[in-house]
Amino acid sequence: MAKYLGKDISRVDGAAKVTGAAKYAAEFQVKNPAHGFLVMSTVAKGRITAIDTKEAEKQTGVIRVFTHLNAPKLAFASAKAKDRVAPPDGQPFHALTGDKIYFSNQPIALVVAETYEAARYAARLVTVSYSEEKPVTSIKNSGAKKYVARSADPPAVAEQKSRPRGDASRAFQAAPIKFEAEYTIPIEHQNPIEPQASIAFWQDGKLIIFDKTQAVMSLRNYLAAAFGIAEADVLVISPFVGGAFGMSLRPNQTPALAAMAARELNRPVKLALTRQQMFTTSGYRPDTWQKVSLGADNKGKLSAIIHENITNTSAYEDYSENTVSVARMTYACPNVSLDYKVAVTDLPTPSPMRAPGAVSKMFALECALDELAYQLKIDPIELRLINYAETDPDSGKPWSSKELREAYRQAAARFGWSKRSPEPRSMRDGRLLVGWGMATAIWGAFQMPSSIRIHVRADGSALAQASASDMGPGTYTVITMIVAEHLGMPIERVKFELGRSDFPPAPHQGGSWTTASVGAAAVGAAKAIQKKLVELANRQANSPFKNATAEQLQFENGKVFLKTNPAQTLSYAEILRGSNLPEIVETYEAKPSPEREKYATATHGAQFAEVKVDPDLGTVRVTRVVEATACGKVMNLKTSHSQEMGGAVWGIGMALTEATEVDHRYGRIINPNLASYHVPVNADVFRIETDFVEEEDKIVNELGVKGMGEVGMIGIPAAIANAVFHATGKRIRDLPITPDKLL
Repeated sequence: MAKYLGKDISRVDGAAKVTGAAKYAAEFQVKNPAHGFLVMSTVAKGRITAIDTKEAEKQTGVIRVFTHLNAPKLAFASAKAKDRVAPPDGQPFHALTGDKIYFSNQPIALVVAETYEAARYAARLVTVSYSEEKPVTSIKNSGAKKYVARSADPPAVAEQKSRPRGDASRAFQAAPIKFEAEYTIPIEHQNPIEPQASIAFWQDGKLIIFDKTQAVMSLRNYLAAAFGIAEADVLVISPFVGGAFGMSLRPNQTPALAAMAARELNRPVKLALTRQQMFTTSGYRPDTWQKVSLGADNKGKLSAIIHENITNTSAYEDYSENTVSVARMTYACPNVSLDYKVAVTDLPTPSPMRAPGAVSKMFALECALDELAYQLKIDPIELRLINYAETDPDSGKPWSSKELREAYRQAAARFGWSKRSPEPRSMRDGRLLVGWGMATAIWGAFQMPSSIRIHVRADGSALAQASASDMGPGTYTVITMIVAEHLGMPIERVKFELGRSDFPPAPHQGGSWTTASVGAAAVGAAKAIQKKLVELANRQANSPFKNATAEQLQFENGKVFLKTNPAQTLSYAEILRGSNLPEIVETYEAKPSPEREKYATATHGAQFAEVKVDPDLGTVRVTRVVEATACGKVMNLKTSHSQEMGGAVWGIGMALTEATEVDHRYGRIINPNLASYHVPVNADVFRIETDFVEEEDKIVNELGVKGMGEVGMIGIPAAIANAVFHATGKRIRDLPITPDKLL
């Protein structure tokens, strides 16, 4: 029986976070730091014709003002291949490398001063003249069919278009029941509480940098290439990340600029962004237009799914999101086609944002399924069960595990779905209209190559190290639990360290694969440590294990003992001391099993929402969310519930409040702050219930873990939109669902 895994374990880093002991990127103390502040462009497209820094340089405390005219040229061309996680096609933007303006609020100068206040004040005194051009910042302005686009599809987009299943167009035309609708999602920003920041300094030709990053190793490789030094000569330190959700997967503008200034000035430089600056330097969920066409028979069996999609990208990169697998894997339909285009805009490049591609795609697909259910007068759950994919409909492979049917059942029972009156506007709570909606969620169950190093010491403690990140889901805790469980040690004697590029390489934190990847490495390393301990014990004359097989031994509470005779025992500390060793160390790399290739792997969820709508004001409250997630083996119930609740809260924001507003006359974001960009607050969040349908799955990895960070929000916006229709009879296909749209 598991001692820690599957239990409620409090965060091992919780005390450090609530007491301030946990240090974030801008909080590290270095000797004699200078402070940087960015100057941003006031136009969205054109060129800088003149930039005057004289007045800024006169100010007390100002050390230097860097612009494209005097900043040293870094080796960004050679950095191209390594500078990004899942890189888009094209050349990434690098600040201070030229006079061209690609987007409004683009970094165009870096003021470095003795204090932050001096740098910020002096930044206001930099004057700039432009040769301005008219920007295009909306895919809506030109319509869905007349968008501004590249002459040819970038490779990432072409790949998504290349595999139609069957003949969806012909099947749609022949279908007795047809449904078509368009859906739009605005630009959205991640807005984590911790701003992007870097502190950089050079020591004997080596770069040391504290940075907010989800990808420690990727940032190390990027900076090494940018500055033309060996990767081993860059040390990235990022032990805590105060939320990121995709915005810190690629290197932001701060690390290279801080490192450049630190090298030029021969002293540490700290560069932290303001909230407003983060809106154009850290990515966002792209502007999205979708059209869904469904063909079905009179009983609801789908014969055709046609899903068209346009998202925006920047003028210098082609960013696309993998939306293929969602449409192709969710339902058993013989004819599926996807048309995906990117529209060029004079905005910065988008970035992955929690559940990239999938939550946007499922909003359109799951709303369309709900609309079809009403058209056919079939219960929305029943329609999904009619089209349930028993195997992967695209590849024909069996699922490694799939308990979505049970997730529907459990969530529906807990929600009370059987009491639903299907007629819109038929349920009330006093004067408020009550609506119930549901949706399906699906996300891949991924594992990436990962390494970990474990030290077992003669004092009876253990230390594990990997270069992974923890932006809040509980990576510190779950890897500590896995090491303690599989090493056979008390959890309080195990410490896990992460967030340094001199630790064994681990994948970036994204895609819901950290636990599966680093956890699998931890299992392998623990087993190797146990084997070493027995070998060391058997070299000692009094070893009770000399003739024992591995199956006859038990490892628990930091001791090895015979299962048949627990009195025959040696502690790990005794074995090491008897061998005159201060510690034993094992570094282990885990890779996905080839067996996975024979199966389709995914995490599934069923998500239900209740809304109450004021018919006079059009205000919407999400009063209940119930979700059941089938995600393999749950490692930590407490933090897993927290993950799913966070996903539900994010889904509420996406459905009802979140939108980045752009003034398309000037191409400028006009709500770049938490006062005008509305994320859900406590008053917006009521009852959220999360359940898990555990699956026994030894195909995905030895732990049986599937990721849950994304799947918990993927169906929530659609479920809320469907509930709003049930409450009001008005179908809102343009997020967010604000009162003006209902009135």
